[in-house]
Amino acid sequence: MGSTPADRSAGEASWRWDGEDEGGTTAPADVVSGGEDGGGGPRPSRRRLLIGAGVLAAGAAVWGVSQRWSAAPTEKLQPQPLPTKLVGSEPLWVYRGPEPMTPGRLSGRLFAPAYVTANGLRILDAASGAVVGTVDEPALRSRPEDSPLIVGAGRLFTSSTGHVDARALTGPAAGWSQPLPPELGEQITLFGSDGAQVYGTVGRRADPRGTLFAVDVTGRGLLWSRPLAEHGESAVTVLPIGGRLLTWGADPATGISLVDGTTGRRLWTTAGSAPAWSKMDARHVYLPTAGAAAAAGVQALRLEDGAPRWSVRPGPGEEWRALPPLSDDYRVYVPRDNGLITAHAAGSGEQTWQCQLPFRLDRRCQPLLLSSALLVPGPADAGVVAVEAEKGRLSTIFADTGPGVDVWSVASDGTRLYAGHDSTLYCLGQLPVP
Repeated sequence: MGSTPADRSAGEASWRWDGEDEGGTTAPADVVSGGEDGGGGPRPSRRRLLIGAGVLAAGAAVWGVSQRWSAAPTEKLQPQPLPTKLVGSEPLWVYRGPEPMTPGRLSGRLFAPAYVTANGLRILDAASGAVVGTVDEPALRSRPEDSPLIVGAGRLFTSSTGHVDARALTGPAAGWSQPLPPELGEQITLFGSDGAQVYGTVGRRADPRGTLFAVDVTGRGLLWSRPLAEHGESAVTVLPIGGRLLTWGADPATGISLVDGTTGRRLWTTAGSAPAWSKMDARHVYLPTAGAAAAAGVQALRLEDGAPRWSVRPGPGEEWRALPPLSDDYRVYVPRDNGLITAHAAGSGEQTWQCQLPFRLDRRCQPLLLSSALLVPGPADAGVVAVEAEKGRLSTIFADTGPGVDVWSVASDGTRLYAGHDSTLYCLGQLPVP
């Protein structure tokens, strides 16, 4: 079992809870109520959430946390006029943050609305938009502003010397600090969580090889560890579902390997170099097509053995690059940077429809897949559009008139849908959505 935060020495991991914060650093939310009754306004219909976001790699950090589960009476939020003209249903609430959002930092699934910035995140109340918890980072020159925040099972994961640390962000989840065996080393790098395990590497300065490990998200201890392979495991990414890892080395000849996240056992290895992205569903792992000249497309590899099943590549005279695809296990939706989205049968790769968006896409535009629609965030002046899953029909579901310069983002906590850009986040209502 891991130790509790109180058992750890001061300075290794600094956490601050309400009642301990003498300076009162948690600012009240800037929230605008939506709907005629302040919380029961028009609600969308006819959609169900299907899958969430993918997982990214991350490094270690030290954090300060302030958390409260209800606003103090002195911080009662007053409704204010909506900041801009809106296109679509009136939102249930609007939150305006103190700095622009960086939603791409969130690594893993957090079942609560979160306002993520370069300096941390704010956990919001799903019904009102009030701030119920904050996570603040100390300034680190070596840390990029988009370094991921690793979350899973309602917890935030970080590392300190020889320990993997977790603090609860939502619900009744308990915090913990799990020491790793001293013989493994003290320098820990965390790569992500799939909601069941937390994955990372640990080593010493004198041993560049290091050890790959997995820790239970509830703090029940180290699940497994094994030395990294001398070739082929210098980098790791966590796939969002199914307890799987991808590993690869700096030398393309070592290939890409799929690792069982519950045991650490290597399942298969296939040719390829470091992928720009990776996705998976119940049958396939999806990677960029192999080869420097052909890496613009997407290939589907069989989950059981890594055998190639099908691929989508630019044709003669075409210039586009595939972005990470989304799958509902029946169709695979491939967004392209030229704004075209194509749908393919998951088993064969046969194209079933295509839809041209009114804007181009890049890696900042991260679509959200629902049971019968793909929600695609566009530039600040374009809003969020829905592409029907069955036929590929296009419609705009929400937009505002600015001001703003950043692309939109869309997210869900499994109950409600959220969309925003720059420093404004809207709650669009309860799922299903239109």
